[in-house]
Amino acid sequence: MNNVSLNVLLGFVAWTLILLIVMEGLRVRLVMTGSVAANAFTPDNANLSPFMQRLARAHANCVETLPVVATLLIAALIGGRTAVTDPLAPWLLVARLVQSGAHLASLSVVAVNLRFAAFVVQIAIVVWWTIALLRG
Repeated sequence: MNNVSLNVLLGFVAWTLILLIVMEGLRVRLVMTGSVAANAFTPDNANLSPFMQRLARAHANCVETLPVVATLLIAALIGGRTAVTDPLAPWLLVARLVQSGAHLASLSVVAVNLRFAAFVVQIAIVVWWTIALLRG
């Protein structure tokens, strides 16, 4: 059975984990090469390269949004209301990937504007879902 909402939920979780694994893999490399002490990392990677800082922020953005997205998708799944979430769920995931990708790529004005636009798409979708699910 192909369930769009469930697949998007799992995709969002997988993307969040991928960002975490990449960040921790790079941190392990920094420790193993002696570039950074194991106890010198900050949550935002402020003492590391600009890319590592953007990676930490991209991961944090996913973690910040995941509870809202997951709750709505799970509510739709449990309540048998995936007709509400299925049509926009893939677009939400695409917008999340665009936001993260733009974040990882650059802090240029174009990248920041793209990132913000992708964020707005996600917020619009979750607001729509919330209203639609509450209406019953």
